[in-house]
Amino acid sequence: MTEFRFSVNIFEVGSPDGFARWCRAVEDAGFDAVYAADHLGVPAPFPVLVAAAGATERMRVGTMVLNAGFWNPALLAREIATTDLLTGGRLEVGLGAGHMRWEFEAAGIEWERFDERAQRLESTVQELQRSFTGPGFDEQAALREAFDLPVLRPVQRRGFGGYGPPLIVGGTGDRILAVAAAHADIVSVAGAVQLPGKPPGTFRIATATEADDRVAFARARAGDRVDDIEWHTLLQAVVETDDRAGTAAALAERFEHTIDADDLLDSPFVLIGTVDEMAGQILRSRERYGFTHFTVHAPYREIFGEVIGRVRVSAG
Repeated sequence: MTEFRFSVNIFEVGSPDGFARWCRAVEDAGFDAVYAADHLGVPAPFPVLVAAAGATERMRVGTMVLNAGFWNPALLAREIATTDLLTGGRLEVGLGAGHMRWEFEAAGIEWERFDERAQRLESTVQELQRSFTGPGFDEQAALREAFDLPVLRPVQRRGFGGYGPPLIVGGTGDRILAVAAAHADIVSVAGAVQLPGKPPGTFRIATATEADDRVAFARARAGDRVDDIEWHTLLQAVVETDDRAGTAAALAERFEHTIDADDLLDSPFVLIGTVDEMAGQILRSRERYGFTHFTVHAPYREIFGEVIGRVRVSAG
């Protein structure tokens, strides 16, 4: 069975030295990758990833995830190729359709219907692949020849049809999971479900039954690719406690009872319990859903580092 991978989302950068120390501590704790988000009000992803790779020796770096609506594909291809070069081929590219309407409005970018955003996501993937496979811009051919300059391309040859870094796509709806199943090397089954009637980006935690359904849908759509895909999810909370029931009840209240305590205890998107109990949840998620790659938010890094160690001992 596929080996586990574990990763953490970057929340802040701080000083250059402080960020470098943080990245090294993450690597020392056994994490396999760090990821940067693509939201307003947080650090820009690509400079952060170059810095993270420069501070570490083996960890991969990636985007979790880029908002396709924010990017011109030609300019994004340049960012990806440059970052893959500067990180020594350690980049993973996560792409999403975007879900926070206020961010589009604040950035002066038109907010499109969901089907339009999903189509933009798929067309961005396809345009990036064309860019990575193309011969370069004809207008620069004489310059390249005169100075023996290579065409700007990613180092890696895995994702995007074998011409770029590994591609991560994920979500909960049929349309995005279909795009992921068709194109992604890493399919992320999201643990957050949009609340009906609420502003875009207002979520609740998904249940185990919903996870079963979403994984089954994505695996069916993947067809012959299914065994080549890495199955990923983002853990929404990691809470160490020796009172699972009481802690789940408190979390349900904090989440305004959009999910009940019993469903929280069973959800693969939340870890609640002792280190041993949480490690057991990770192992069961692999058996039930096929998840082998788990990401946590930065505030959960230290406790999840202990869980990682326990999982790897238990998994042999």
